[in-house]
Amino acid sequence: MFIFYSADFILNMYPDLQFLLEHIFKTHVPSFLGIFKTFGFFVALAFLTAAYLFKKELLRKKGLKLFQPELLPIDKAKKYLSKEEFAGGESPFEPIYPHQRIGEIIMLAAIGGLIGAKIFNALETWNEFVQDPLSSLFSGSGLTFYGGLIVASSLIFYYCRKHKINFIHFCDAIAPALMLAYSIGRLGCHFSGDGDWGIFNSAYISMPDSSLKVATSQEYNDVILNSANYFATNFGSTSSVPFTHIKAPIGLPDWLFAMNFNHNVNNEGIPIINCTGNYCHMLPVPVLPTSFYEAVICLVLFVLLWSFRSKMKYGLHLFGLYLVLNGLERFLIEKIKVNYHYDWGFIHPAQSEIISVILFLTGSLILLFYRNNKYILNQAAGT
Repeated sequence: MFIFYSADFILNMYPDLQFLLEHIFKTHVPSFLGIFKTFGFFVALAFLTAAYLFKKELLRKKGLKLFQPELLPIDKAKKYLSKEEFAGGESPFEPIYPHQRIGEIIMLAAIGGLIGAKIFNALETWNEFVQDPLSSLFSGSGLTFYGGLIVASSLIFYYCRKHKINFIHFCDAIAPALMLAYSIGRLGCHFSGDGDWGIFNSAYISMPDSSLKVATSQEYNDVILNSANYFATNFGSTSSVPFTHIKAPIGLPDWLFAMNFNHNVNNEGIPIINCTGNYCHMLPVPVLPTSFYEAVICLVLFVLLWSFRSKMKYGLHLFGLYLVLNGLERFLIEKIKVNYHYDWGFIHPAQSEIISVILFLTGSLILLFYRNNKYILNQAAGT
């Protein structure tokens, strides 16, 4: 229950380690700690967690004889083998399985993910990108998950083909890890306050000290007018501000429905009174904390995928289920997020909505029609 009611901790953003330690200990700490960014920490944690689970699944599938090794000359194979794994012997070749390549795979995914995330973010925020492309490309923020997923997947597909790794079973092995990594990454978005949040909640307003206040319609409208420059810059006019009106039900904390992301990493919003330092801004009207919603939802979906990993009859079906769940979750959450929308005449989709629909349809087609008997799984084996 601590996580839901420790408002002092939950309601603050922590852009870097320096800010976090100063908040906890109420004293100054060395400024060099500011180079350790909260978002970067969660991204690293996501990769390490995914690597552990992915390797665990690759080993399980190796035990089911679903992967065949690639025979490499001993001098090339040594870099993949621990002392315990190195057999030696008279053979000039050593068998290398996919789980022994986990370091290369994760590195490839990280590089491809970063490049893809930056490219797709530039396409999604083109007007801001062309104004200052170098700052956009080399900033720590501005990452689009689906862009990273697409580019990283393309590179890994090529890697699997090159090293004769069965891509069907590879996809099934990585599906649960991808879902959990996404959940952890969303916590990074949340606690750094990187701008990945929902629409405004007119049931609350931000006070000068960054606390929240239940608001009347008149109080909400007054805040919109007082912060007209901010809203006009971001939404064109004060009348175009996307909002909903939701008060927290009795027994639930306000922050589940309204957060002003004070001390956010991008210094988005208006100044916080009596605040000094690098991160002294908050949103004038709180928003729905969609990054937190996604972190919780995807954690539940990970548990679901993990429980199904040994219950699918056909290869690729677990990955198909991942695509369906991920696409559906992302499509629905986009309905309450602030995003750039394309003008396609009678429809105005966001980039993530388009990709999530493609993923959902692809996953559905896999589950409904992909029945390759070559990839029937051995359900008798243990989990």
